[in-house]
Amino acid sequence: MSTLTETISRVTELQCSSCGKSYSAFVPQTIAACCGLPLLVRYDLHEPLSRASINPAEGSMWRYRELLPLLDDENRVSLGEGFTPLLTLGSLAARYDLRSVVLKDEGQNPTGSFKARGLSMAVSKAKELGAPGCIIPTAGNAGVALAAYCAKAGLPAVVAMPRHTPNAFKEECYWYGAEVQLIDGLINDCAAWVRQVNADRQLLDVSTLKEPYRIEGKKTMGYEIAEQLGWQLPDVILYPAGGGTGLIGIWKAFQEMKALGWLAPEVRLPRMVAVQAANCCPLIETYLGRQANSHHYVGMPTIANGLAVPRPLGEPLMLEVLHESQGTAVSITDDEMVDGMRELGRLEGLFVAPEGAAVWMAARKLLATGWLRADEQILLLNTGSGQKYLDNVLGRY
Repeated sequence: MSTLTETISRVTELQCSSCGKSYSAFVPQTIAACCGLPLLVRYDLHEPLSRASINPAEGSMWRYRELLPLLDDENRVSLGEGFTPLLTLGSLAARYDLRSVVLKDEGQNPTGSFKARGLSMAVSKAKELGAPGCIIPTAGNAGVALAAYCAKAGLPAVVAMPRHTPNAFKEECYWYGAEVQLIDGLINDCAAWVRQVNADRQLLDVSTLKEPYRIEGKKTMGYEIAEQLGWQLPDVILYPAGGGTGLIGIWKAFQEMKALGWLAPEVRLPRMVAVQAANCCPLIETYLGRQANSHHYVGMPTIANGLAVPRPLGEPLMLEVLHESQGTAVSITDDEMVDGMRELGRLEGLFVAPEGAAVWMAARKLLATGWLRADEQILLLNTGSGQKYLDNVLGRY
């Protein structure tokens, strides 16, 4: 892979998410060698940057171009990802006597999920850094997005996904021309296969948080939420956290906006809720103190494929977000997810992914316990389209 010389950019460095050690942002990097944990992109946030820098004609995540790590726009690989709508869920709010429930519908992204954001950014950087191709372990949506963006960039893509992944994910990868490997087990087993076959690091491994750029695409959800709400923020955000990149990225965006003065001093940051599947909830087990960490956690499959991540590398960062935001973590059963899909479909006309249904059912649980109040503004993150999960939920309407 090539080495870039520093160009005019707000990017200053990559920083270890644990100890803060600095790494160059202008050569290919994976995880921090010092602590074996994710690297985060840092920017010069002291030099003034007005909200007027947002390009109103750019109807994608690239409207926040000044706060993304691409050095040369010629390397941008885009399919129009981002700037997804915030939908008001009036019928659900009325049924449960709630002041405000809104849903950010990431199912309207290219390739049908929020993974389009992160993979657009990661493949753009792969192109910029001269990577000969990319490889990824996936529960489904990330592999589809990698296949699509690599096709757009003219780069080979290798996708390893669990054998039980719904056919829609597999078939879409084939249509984009990716090499698909079906692995027995969950995403951690796919990751082990990737490490073995890519031991020489010939391909850029874009596993969750094992490179510093997917999170930069995902953080744009945070910028969009603020912009779409008139530079205010909701009281609570519920997010389906498997690998957790989006949860961490949204919180990173809020911190950057605070530093830039894009959010007024009186704007309070939301409480963040991490929602997991009851069949695979490593973060919750650690959060509740039932294990020291998820390094040896064993999960089971779930209809929410994206939540079947038993040993997330980003666990320390997710816990940090929950503690800093005074948030919490909730698990939802597969049957509860189906109930949520049914309710969102019949009352709001939305066919959401099981992950999106899980966050609504988590909101219902937290309302019942009093942790959420009916007078608060609640924002739900639906991460993908329900159409790809038909194999998992067929006939359960």
